[in-house]
Amino acid sequence: MRAPRPNSREKILAAAADVARESGPGSLSLDAVASRAGVSKGGLLYNFPTKAKLMQGLVEGYLRDFEQALEAASSGDDGENPLAAYIRLSASECEEKQPSASWIFSAIAEDPDFMTPIKTFKRQLFERLKGETSDLKSLLICYLAIEGLRSMNLFDFDVLSKDEREFLVASLLEIAGSPGAEQVSGTRS
Repeated sequence: MRAPRPNSREKILAAAADVARESGPGSLSLDAVASRAGVSKGGLLYNFPTKAKLMQGLVEGYLRDFEQALEAASSGDDGENPLAAYIRLSASECEEKQPSASWIFSAIAEDPDFMTPIKTFKRQLFERLKGETSDLKSLLICYLAIEGLRSMNLFDFDVLSKDEREFLVASLLEIAGSPGAEQVSGTRS
């Protein structure tokens, strides 16, 4: 049996992700994406009428992937609670160097609704974690610290050393009641 062929929207998003990784999202060219996807520029614009809509599609794909990874991590056999899984997954992502966030400002300027899916996702994620975490205080501390770490990474103003980030993550895992957090948090006193 043959694998199903990706539709043009999926091909365009995959090509856009490749181009963005290679040249940075701020340098994303619709011509380069169309060429990489093997579609005409008209075909690209049919699926994504503006560059901001294309970027929004990429962000929505990232959010879906993050949700699936979080679901897989929190449904594992290791006893990890959802808050600890969120902390580990997010901290791991924050270790990766991000391209300049200037593309976000361009996308927002072009389409003020660009942030709507992100806001919706973040609110749903927080509500999910709130429903699965018995201690609101711990959730607030961990969630806001991780989102701060994510923002520092995104806007390239990380002021923490590698040791300080590791200590923060270990401390957050301890607050979240993660099994094995004690072993990690012993790295710094």
